[in-house]
Formats: sequence, structure tokens, C-alpha cells
Amino acid sequence: MTYTAPTAEQRFVLDTIADLPGLAALPGFDGATPDLVDAILTEAAKLAQDVFAPLNTAGDRVGARLANDVVTLPPGFADAYARYVEGGWAGLGASPSHGGQGLPFVLASAVQEQLTSANMAFSLCMMLSQGAIEALQAHASPELQATYLTRLVTGEWTGTMNLTEPQAGSDVGALRTRATPAGDGTYRIAGSKIYITWGEHDCAPNIVHLVLARLPDAPPGTKGISLFLCPKFLPDVAGAFTVRNDLRAVGLEHKLGIHASPTCTMAFGEHNQCVGYLVGAEGAGMRAMFTMMNHARINVGLQGVAIAERAYQGALAFARDRVQSTKFGAGGAPVRIIEHADVRRMLMTMKATTEAARALTYLTAAAVDRAHAGHDLAAAGRADLLTPVTKAWATDIGVELSSLAVQVFGGMGFVEETGAAQHLRDARIAPIYEGTNGIQALDLVGRKLGQDGGAHWKALFAEIRQDLRDLPPKGDLGLLRPYLDDALVALETATVWLTGNRGAGDEATDTAAGATPYLRMFGITVGGWLLAKQAVAASERLAAETGDPAFLRAKIVTARFFAEQVVPQATALLGPVTRGAELLYAIPEAALAA
Repeated sequence: MTYTAPTAEQRFVLDTIADLPGLAALPGFDGATPDLVDAILTEAAKLAQDVFAPLNTAGDRVGARLANDVVTLPPGFADAYARYVEGGWAGLGASPSHGGQGLPFVLASAVQEQLTSANMAFSLCMMLSQGAIEALQAHASPELQATYLTRLVTGEWTGTMNLTEPQAGSDVGALRTRATPAGDGTYRIAGSKIYITWGEHDCAPNIVHLVLARLPDAPPGTKGISLFLCPKFLPDVAGAFTVRNDLRAVGLEHKLGIHASPTCTMAFGEHNQCVGYLVGAEGAGMRAMFTMMNHARINVGLQGVAIAERAYQGALAFARDRVQSTKFGAGGAPVRIIEHADVRRMLMTMKATTEAARALTYLTAAAVDRAHAGHDLAAAGRADLLTPVTKAWATDIGVELSSLAVQVFGGMGFVEETGAAQHLRDARIAPIYEGTNGIQALDLVGRKLGQDGGAHWKALFAEIRQDLRDLPPKGDLGLLRPYLDDALVALETATVWLTGNRGAGDEATDTAAGATPYLRMFGITVGGWLLAKQAVAASERLAAETGDPAFLRAKIVTARFFAEQVVPQATALLGPVTRGAELLYAIPEAALAA
């Protein structure tokens, strides 16, 4: 299956939702000129389509292999990574002071979307390195930055995040990896980590591991966790990185999907000689790690968008070629299945929902840019509010739409040769890692709604309401209003109910019970609003006779489809959000198996 980067769609969303022209006016982003943005999207598309995408099927079938402590990727991966490094793509959003290009995170996200659609398993290498760059830029000493950060920015080396242990998954505070001061400013790290993405591979000469560990006198829980940098290779007396550190991959997971992404079990300090360097202050490891994780959560949400886009493209191509059955009620000769109403419904659901999730993801990334470049507290609050929604809703729809693509293919979708099944298998991990979607929902209702007294959700809802009021009363745009109005009222009602139930005991349990349907309600409503904003922009461009008329008219129809066919789900979720937890616990645990 081939992949074509949706550059026109990406450019439209960057302009209308992320307000890239506005971002380019902020300090440090003046290099994001229209010509440069177009060139970046075009050249990244070539890398994604011509270099990454052809490796996707082989990566799935051959996978990563571990032998003698070395992980080998399928043929072509190392060369493709070299092409990525050659193009300077690793430093797109990194600070110029460390060799990066200093472009907006949202533009780097658009590039990452293309690479992820082309080859999700491979793109994880780049995603983890980008997160490591963020953490080291924010928290590492100048010495560590000079040695390690600069090489991550060029892409010469890659980075990882080492958090999870067998007994400490989502409960990070239970981790046991130890860090003992060596007396020379370094530490000796000892312990094991599991599920380490790209923890060992043959695409780069060195790997920079960021490892959470405890000092000997550290208090229990998350407050006792520090962050350490442990390189695969240490410098020798001449300064060349040739000395193997005491760390290795001792296992490789056999997974449902992303087979070409080596998911490693890592052993640190088997001989008590694993050298680690403290990143940030002692006991501040979670703060540093969350810098990396919040960046990664937006990019994981982007994975949902990317895999949905790839699955949609495959389903659309198949539906346009596959001839099967006569059209319902028409008789005559068999037709291509794209002419059947139910197949059209599935394709339109995929198209509209993918575009809504893309808009949400770009909006969140742009809020991060505004928070950093403009020191904008309101933008920072919006980014905090939208990050769990972006991560969870977008990855949920990645799974749902990949499954819908298999349905469009029919029996051929269940056969591996078509590639449709791979997208579903690859997509399934995204709702799990970087904080499960259930945890994202709890974070949203338990922390983000109450931040700054609820100022951020109130400001967002007020903006949505004003935009809905500004819709014209008639025509296609006017038809959007009643559905979005109803969804916004339901979302506000649910939000007030949840923020009033954030106490202890039964109230807290009721809040937890409503968290997941509430996050879905939130994602659908915001997604519908963002499609409406795009429809308005498309209408204005049509009136001004600028842009591709077919593309612009499709934007308006897509917004209407989402509003009429998908947004009512948000309104219907008010009941599940506010019903409480009674029925979740009404059947005794022992009776659940009966």
C-alpha cells in the first residue's frame, strides 16, 4: 500500500487552526515563512513517501531482532535513518543554540505526522529522540547539553525514556532502580526497565538513555525520583565514544504490532559499572521526565491521526477499485463499492474524524509554541487542558478508524497481504503507552479542569460559543450551529457536574466513573468546532476565489457530516458522564464470572 502525504490538508490546518502566520510573528519563529513551510512539507513528504513508507511492510514482517546484545533492524532502516539525519530533520524544532532550526513545534509535528503515517514503528525512534531533546534543553547542565544534546539535535545519536519497571508501570513511584553517587560527580545506576522503545538498535552509533532512579536516601514515592543520563557508549581518554557502558538489552518483546520498533528490556549495572549523569536536581526527576512525556503525549496523539490517515487512504483506494454487488434499489451491473451508501458512510466517518483529530492535535501543539515563545500563561493553560484530550481521543479514533478501514476492505482486510490489518495492529498500542487513555481522562477531570480555578476550560468554551454565534444563520454553515450548540451545552453541563464532584469517597468515584466518556465528549465537541472554523475559512476563500474550489467545498461538506453524524454522540454522552459509579460496582467481584 502506498502513502501520499496530505500536504494541502496540513497546510490548511496550520494556517486556519494553528495560525502559523501568527506564530511566525512571535520571537524566534520568524524563520517560519510561507515559502519555507511549503518547502519543509514538500521535502518531508518525499522522505516519508519514498524512503520510510516502502520499509513499512518489511518492517512488520521481518521485525527487529536481538542476538548477542545487539538489535538488528530489517534491511534499509539504517540507510533511511541516515537520510533523515542528512536532511537535518531531527533538529527542526530544537533551539538554534544547540544546533536546531528553532521552528515551531506544530510544524515539526506536521513533519512527524507524515513520517508516522509512512512507517509508525520507525517514526518512534524520532519521536523518543525529540522528547529527549526537550528534556535536556529544559533541565540538563550546560556540560551535558554540549556533549549529548547537540548530537541528539543533529540526529547523530538517538534518545530513549526509561521509566517502566515490572512492578512500576503507571505507578511510577514504585520504581526500584538505584543510583549511587560515585564520588566523582557521576552515579552508578543499577536496575532493570521494561518496554523501552528503541532501547537498542543498529541505526545510530550511540543511544542516550534517560533513566529514572532513586538515590540511597531518597524518600518513597515520586518525590524520591531523580533523572539520569546513561549513554550506551562513554568517552575514552581521547574523547571518542568507544567505551561500552554497563547497560544492555536483555530481551525484546514480541508484540501485536509495531514490529520494527524494538521494545526492549534493559539491564543497567549488572557489573555495578553503569555510569549515569544527573539531569536537573536530585529528587526532581519527575519534573524533568514530564517535560519529555508531555511532548511525547502530543506526538502519540498525532500517531492516532497519522495511522487513521494511512488507513483511510488505503480504504479509499480499495473502495474505488473493488467492484461488488449492484447498487441498493437500482439493479443493473455490479458497481465499485465506493458507490454503496454504507461504504460512503464509513469513508466519510474516517475522513471527517481524522481531520477533526488533526485539527485538535495541531491546535494543542500551537498552544505549546505560544506558551514557550510568547511566555503566554493562557496558552500554557490551554496546552495543559488539551494535552490529555489530544492524546486519548486521537489515539482512540486511530484504533476505531483503522478497524473501520478493515471493514471497508471486507474479507481482504482480514488478510495480511493488503496491509489494512497492520494499521489496526500498529494503532492499538497508542491508547496504552505514554499514560493509558483512562489515566489521561482522570488527569483531565482530576487536575486540568480545576487548574487556575477552571479559567482555561471556561475561556475555551466561551471562544467556541462566540464562534458558533458568528456562524451565518442560513446555508451550510448555519446548519452546523444546532448540533454544535447542543454538544457545547452538554459539555458545559458535564463539566460543571464533574467539577462539583471532586471531593472524596463516593463523589470522587463518581467523577472517576464519568472521566472516560467525558473526555470523548470533549474531543468530539472541540473537533466539531475546529471543523466549523475550517468550513468558515473555506467559505471565505471560495468567495475570494483563492485556493482549490474542490478542496474548499469538501471542507464545508466534511464539517457538516461531522456535525450531523458524529457530534450528536457528544450530546448523548451526558448521561454516561453523570450517572455515577453505582452500576460499575453493583455486581460483586466474585459474581462477575457467573
